[in-house]
Amino acid sequence: MSSRTAARTWLANTLLMGQSPGDYARSLLTGFNLVAGLILSIGIPVIVFRFVYGIGAATNLSQTTPWGLWIALDVLCGVALAAGGYTMAAAVYVFGLKHFYPVLRPAILSGFLGYVFVAIGLMVDLGRPYRLPYPIFYSHGFSSVMFEVAWCVFLYVMVLGLEFLPAALEWLGLRNARAKAVRMTIGLVVVGVVLSTLHQSSLGALFLMAPTKIHPLWYSPLIPLFFFVSSIAAGLSVVIFESSLSHRIFRNQVEPGAYVDIDAITLGLGKAASVVLFTYFFLKLQGLVDVSNWTLLATPMGYWFLVEVFGFVFLPCVLFAVGVRSRNARLVRATAVWTLVGIVVNRFNVSFIAFNWDVGNRYFPHWMEIVTSATIITVGVLVFRWIVNRMPVLREHPEYKWSH
Repeated sequence: MSSRTAARTWLANTLLMGQSPGDYARSLLTGFNLVAGLILSIGIPVIVFRFVYGIGAATNLSQTTPWGLWIALDVLCGVALAAGGYTMAAAVYVFGLKHFYPVLRPAILSGFLGYVFVAIGLMVDLGRPYRLPYPIFYSHGFSSVMFEVAWCVFLYVMVLGLEFLPAALEWLGLRNARAKAVRMTIGLVVVGVVLSTLHQSSLGALFLMAPTKIHPLWYSPLIPLFFFVSSIAAGLSVVIFESSLSHRIFRNQVEPGAYVDIDAITLGLGKAASVVLFTYFFLKLQGLVDVSNWTLLATPMGYWFLVEVFGFVFLPCVLFAVGVRSRNARLVRATAVWTLVGIVVNRFNVSFIAFNWDVGNRYFPHWMEIVTSATIITVGVLVFRWIVNRMPVLREHPEYKWSH
């Protein structure tokens, strides 16, 4: 076989999923790809517009409200929803819960991509990508919360990349490099858990600097702990939702004849999520007791606070427990989706609904902000699909079975 023929064969098998370039191009003509293409065709020019004409032309942000949709959704929600990587890595490698291994690699991949696209969203918000390393390498405020967040996120992205590296090396057939990468796993997991604990809580600590700007019902000295505990619930819920969805959408990637009891995994994760939400619920009550703002509960903002606490924390806690006890995996999956909605609601509340709550000129996202966030999310989904369709994420590579 000539080198040119070998290169074509490698290209077809590795990148084009065993198809010719023409067949692969035709396979891309699907409804999902057409919708994604439409979003990108609008979103990419909008992002270019933002960089050319500045943040004022593409957003409704102001000196009064400097943090809007991009920080709330792309950063705060993105970091929380990417927590499945460290929660599942800790469950499998630290606590020895090996029966969760089938959902570990998808969780690590989604966590890695989540953090990468959080960084992309942050660059769009800042407008000067070349200055993104400044808080990491040029900061003189070593006691700054932002300095700690920047370093932890920077290091954790590398940790997640290294944790996922064995799958990429298996795909490329690099056996020796893969063996070396696997030997780093336990150390990487421990470092990743430490870094995640630090930056998940530190994102909440950023709001400790604005006690007069956040509504008293949402402001608490416990905000860092709220962010950390809720991120665990978010991570577990993401894995529940993602695992059930991935095993349906990517059925062709699951190894034929391999039996993975997704319902049992779902119930196990649901049990853990119920315990975490129970803890989070009572922490929220403790925060309310500490500030003693009981009279504010009888206001419109107070009603919304009660909806968040009881509707998006206590209710899913009970539903998870009921679903696990009755072995109703469908209920657990539906509750996971509701929990994710609740995490988004909480991050939105803290970052711009309860932030500057008493300001007359309220912030509402510009349509370009919404399109930009939709574009970033769409690209993330496309990259996730591209990787899962090629690399051993939902299946074990036949040459490395039982070697993890």
